[in-house]
Amino acid sequence: MPPHPPADASPSLSPASGGEGFSRLFYGWVIVGAGIVITCLGMGTMMSLGIFLQPMSAATGWSRTSISTAALLNFLWMGPASFLWGALSDRFGTRAVVLSGGALLGAGLAAASQAATVGQFQILFGTIIGIAAGSFYAPLTATATRWFTRHRSLAVALVSAGFAIGSATVSPLARWLITEFGWRTAMLTLGVLSWLLIIPAALLVRKPPALPRAVAAASSADREFTVRRALCTPQFAAISLTYFACCAAHSGPIFHMVSHAIDCGVPAMAAATVFGAAGVASLSGRVIGGLAADRIGAKPMIIFGLALQALSVSLYVFTRGLAGFYGLALMFGFSYGAVMPLYAILVREYFGARIMGTMFGAVNMASTLGMALGPWAGGWLYDAYGSYFWLYIGSFGIGLGAVAIALTFRPPRELSIALPSARVTQSA
Repeated sequence: MPPHPPADASPSLSPASGGEGFSRLFYGWVIVGAGIVITCLGMGTMMSLGIFLQPMSAATGWSRTSISTAALLNFLWMGPASFLWGALSDRFGTRAVVLSGGALLGAGLAAASQAATVGQFQILFGTIIGIAAGSFYAPLTATATRWFTRHRSLAVALVSAGFAIGSATVSPLARWLITEFGWRTAMLTLGVLSWLLIIPAALLVRKPPALPRAVAAASSADREFTVRRALCTPQFAAISLTYFACCAAHSGPIFHMVSHAIDCGVPAMAAATVFGAAGVASLSGRVIGGLAADRIGAKPMIIFGLALQALSVSLYVFTRGLAGFYGLALMFGFSYGAVMPLYAILVREYFGARIMGTMFGAVNMASTLGMALGPWAGGWLYDAYGSYFWLYIGSFGIGLGAVAIALTFRPPRELSIALPSARVTQSA
């Protein structure tokens, strides 16, 4: 099959040479920039609950387990919401989905900031924000894969970099707001900021230009899969299980990173910057991981990143001082950042662009179950045993399981029986 022309080769939107160049701004990079802003605020505000954990517990008397339950609900709702929002984006477009999610996110943060009981907080923060957050990553990632052929892994990695930027910016901002004004005003401020930034950025999102008829014919493989058929493949099961185990392994250590550092004697503001350092390292991991995947394939990079993540988690058992927390944050952040964008690349390679939003939403639903497990389990283990030791031991074992599952990935060409018109030559 002749090389697939880039979806970004429309002369009206890209340089005259037809590539993803920079001599004239290709609109796909605007999509990437908007995606970074949206995921930064969307996921950064949700993940900042770890910064609120200790001051909320001290101010209200609510236990860490009960507050962490809101994070559990975040991800339990985010999973099916991600699947639903992804399917809606395939049908109605990503802009409408992200606009709706941005409005809902701000409302959820504002409402949660006024919660009078822990039950109200769990419902408002856990449910509304979880549903809203599901509208960002899967639809925006699917849109990015449709805009790019060359540099696709890099584009997806940059969109997912919003997670890392959110950790590096929203978390220290939340810590400062809490110190100066209290946790309620801090959470309300984050809600208003979400409205002010996400909604305008969402208006920049648009569909890629239609492919020429010849290119569309060459891409007929994308139309061979129905959602039902794709959900029944062993490839979908393997990707979903790996993503679940990957997130289950790192979600607890990420969420409880600040509280653990404070418990070890690190000042609160310094502990928040440790969390930010992990976010910066995650950002570099996403970019480097995306570039490496464009060269060596997604599977080898995922296996390397998962192994490094498991090692990093195990080292938390031995870490105590501020310098050690900074060093480990850089290693840990790089490891989970390097693998997170690559699951979307595998989904795109296996199942094509037409149902990308739906399928990545389904895979993302599995990952959110893993993300839900860690924060809640960490809070329960801390309340039960007075430390996070068993959290790190359990996360290490789950991380090794993720490596084992990733080793079973087959290359996309194994799907040739389902895609008779396609000659898939890329490896996973």
